[in-house]
Formats: sequence, C-alpha cells, structure tokens
Amino acid sequence: MNATVLWVIAVIIAIIGVIQLLQGQIILGIVLLVAAALVGPGGYSIFRTRA
Repeated sequence: MNATVLWVIAVIIAIIGVIQLLQGQIILGIVLLVAAALVGPGGYSIFRTRA
C-alpha cells in the first residue's frame, strides 16, 4: 500500500515537471523530475529504510 502511494505521488510530480518543461521553465522542470525519481518507490527512494 505504501509503495502505491509513493508511486502515485511520484507520477503527479513527474507530470507537473514535464508540464513545466513544456512551458519553458527548464530548471524547475528538471528539479521536479529529479524529485519524482527520489520520491518514487522504484530505484532510489528517499523514503527507503536503511538496513
């Protein structure tokens, strides 16, 4: 359940980032896409527990 919530949040952030890129705000778009990668459950996640 937790992974699904993180995935949805990451998708929303990524969509907003792409929209910002299309509007010409390059830096904000890139920052949002990187944030989406960090929040998402796949790959590297800032919410992953360290063991």
